Amino acid sequence: MSTTETTAAPGPERPGTDADADAAGALSTAPREEPDGPREELSGGPSLGFIGWARWFWRQLTSMRVALLLLLLLSLAAIPGSLIPQNSVDDLKVRGWKEANENWAGLFEALQLFDVYSSVWFSAIYILLFVSLIGCIVPRTWQFVGQLRSRPPGAPGRLNRMPAYTTWRTDADPDEVREAALGLLKRKRFRAHVAGDAVAAEKGYLREAGNLVFHVALIVMLVAFAAGQLLKSEGGKLIVEGDGFSNTLTMYDDFRSGPLHDLDDLTPFTFMLDGFTGTYEENGPQKGTPRTFEAGVTWSKPGGPDKKATIEVNRPLKVGDTKVYLLGHGYAPVVTVRDRQNKVVYNGAVPLLPLDSNITSQGAIKVMDGYRDKNGKKAQLAFKAFFVPTFAGHGEGTMFSTFPGLEFPVMAVNAYIGDLGVDAGLPQNVYQLETRKLKQFTDEKGNKLAKLLLPGETMKLPDGAGSITFEKEIKEWASFQISESPGNGWALTGAVAAVAGLIGSLFIQRRRVWVRAVRGADGVTVVEMAGLGRSDSPRLPEELADLAGTLHERVPTAPAGTPKDEPVDESVDEPVEVSAEGAEK
Repeated sequence: MSTTETTAAPGPERPGTDADADAAGALSTAPREEPDGPREELSGGPSLGFIGWARWFWRQLTSMRVALLLLLLLSLAAIPGSLIPQNSVDDLKVRGWKEANENWAGLFEALQLFDVYSSVWFSAIYILLFVSLIGCIVPRTWQFVGQLRSRPPGAPGRLNRMPAYTTWRTDADPDEVREAALGLLKRKRFRAHVAGDAVAAEKGYLREAGNLVFHVALIVMLVAFAAGQLLKSEGGKLIVEGDGFSNTLTMYDDFRSGPLHDLDDLTPFTFMLDGFTGTYEENGPQKGTPRTFEAGVTWSKPGGPDKKATIEVNRPLKVGDTKVYLLGHGYAPVVTVRDRQNKVVYNGAVPLLPLDSNITSQGAIKVMDGYRDKNGKKAQLAFKAFFVPTFAGHGEGTMFSTFPGLEFPVMAVNAYIGDLGVDAGLPQNVYQLETRKLKQFTDEKGNKLAKLLLPGETMKLPDGAGSITFEKEIKEWASFQISESPGNGWALTGAVAAVAGLIGSLFIQRRRVWVRAVRGADGVTVVEMAGLGRSDSPRLPEELADLAGTLHERVPTAPAGTPKDEPVDESVDEPVEVSAEGAEK
């Protein structure tokens, strides 16, 4: 191994200048002598300036590497939204979480972890990803359009350096070979043309098209999700058998909507819950497992006829852009409350909330009007109700259900009198009692009044204060979610297009094929075929072999007596002929 040394040639001496001195000082390792007078500030290099930094930032933002990084960050940012209760989903769960984790509530509130999807940091990642994808797609689209409008490049000088290569000699004329190769490649759906002494062809443009479709689909999905969050409306309603619902704001138990949603845009329709049907496995290890959940409804649009429909889990009722989903169900025992004069002050079905899979339920019965105490003053009655559809635990001091069906229904009630606090104007949970201003009834022994009631039985209140009757009729209720998400269709379309584009970009290979035909010095035509893939393609040699075999049938190898070419000096940069390996196969 040798090294080459370069030395400066001696030249005539010239009078020194400042520039020469500076250059000599820059090349010399000797200590530099500072000139007399004020020292000039040395430049630290060219400054990019505002426009330069803006260009650099834009190039970084629109790179595929940053786009993938932002997509990963968006996925990670969505994790807290699935682990922490969100205000947009369930306010009650958020309140409960704050009460149970008071030390963390302030920090989580400051970080907007209860409103992840509308937080500043999540929106920033979302917008940056959106801009990055657009900045990535636009130039690549124009580049792809340019590739479609241009022709495949001509053959390189030495085809034998390509990953896949074969050659043979034939008696056919070079023009005949090129014409046969051009027809063959076009039949194989290559874009082909004759360039000089060779045919240039290319295939697999759908790979880049699939890549662009994938990225455009991501943008469509981002826009659809954003539109869905801004324009959506979602609310819940619990309906007892025989009751109905009208799609107006006042009819909802809870309602949430996006910032751009207009309440006047609610789809006008009504429906009534005719009945709920629930069946359960009665035997075996899966006893109590739900088998059928169906809500039979009658619905209509304003001025339209009544229509029957059945709403099942994952099979909602569709009315225009609005969908009505079945979420859950429970029981609503019918009770009758009478006052001192045996006058009915309350009669109706009381929905109770399930506590377990066997629909052990609890709730509250509130008599807010029409009742007076023994002094004739207005008062309010209240009852805590605990209901089981199939009673168990008799004699054990507990009450629980062993089956979700109505096999042996029992209801336990506790009675209160006083002020329910509903006149204060503060919101209350209809399924819970605020007992601060209520006094519980007691029996003759001073014990708190409580009783287990079977259907048809009555509990008398002490001192003739009235009574409560558990009627034999037990209704069922169903809870529904009424939602309108205008971006769902676009999101689904984008997801399908993204999968299709990803499949195309992964499985379609971009490759080029050249066929060169030139007449040798002995008058025999030399045919060269070569292939090159834009990425690693294990099937490229196999594809080139098939093409070569088909072309060889049209222009077969010259007879054995054909004169050979002169030896080629490998030191000269000229095309090298390589023998055809299996070209006749």
